[in-house]
Amino acid sequence: MGRVTERRKVIRIRDGAVSTRPDTLVAEEPLEIRLNGRPLAITMRTPGDDFALAAGFLVSEGVLAERSDLQNIVYCAGATADGQNTYNVVDVKTAAGVAIPDITLERNVYTTSSCGLCGKASLDAVRTTARWPIADTPPVRLEPELLASLPDRLRTAQRVFDRTGGLHAAALFSGEGELLDIREDVGRHNAVDKLVGRALQNGHLPLSRAVLLVSGRASFELAQKAVMAGIPVLAAVSAPSSLAVDLAAETGLTLVGFLRGSSMNVYAGEDRIALRTAAAQG
Repeated sequence: MGRVTERRKVIRIRDGAVSTRPDTLVAEEPLEIRLNGRPLAITMRTPGDDFALAAGFLVSEGVLAERSDLQNIVYCAGATADGQNTYNVVDVKTAAGVAIPDITLERNVYTTSSCGLCGKASLDAVRTTARWPIADTPPVRLEPELLASLPDRLRTAQRVFDRTGGLHAAALFSGEGELLDIREDVGRHNAVDKLVGRALQNGHLPLSRAVLLVSGRASFELAQKAVMAGIPVLAAVSAPSSLAVDLAAETGLTLVGFLRGSSMNVYAGEDRIALRTAAAQG
């Protein structure tokens, strides 16, 4: 199985001085996801938590919703012409009776670490495939100060980033700020899939009391993944896209962007943020 990091020789230039040294880089390898033996998608990912990644991807596609929907996930033996197992191909077998949406069978999707799923369906597709409405009852209620503390906690927990400087991270926090899980990957959408997949495997979906924090921007795809997992709050240290804001407003997702220091922008779902407290202190 591939390693999370690899070593490469680098020529280092500092103040005109030239030296040669090994450098630690994040590993990036393709993962082919098969569904009941049929090729479905290929994503470039950081090896590790591959089964969780595949499971989380299928949650976002509306295929899996509960642990009982999943029969097993295996690496495919004989993945190459000479019969070797590359540990870069996984087959997800669903339980008997699990309905497979047509959209997942009629396409082969190539995803990259930057763009996520190219040609993703839009708001209507999320509306029709979402298995749970966002239903945090009573609603999650977050103080701005608590939200402001989360990026530093995320950064502190990024172990591989400290060695490579080249990974995105996604983390789940409780409404009280407890770190529940964190995953790193060369693709931020993969990091979220790994979180959601682990939650599915552990029987914790829907994540109706969780806050999802991502280390970069909040794209439509990340908002979709949050909605499909029943997560009520998505926060990002960078900007959201316009379609992510539209999806959040339509589904009741709280979307926070530019979460840096004590500053943040709330783009949707402001009812979950204690705005009066923030105004009084301002």
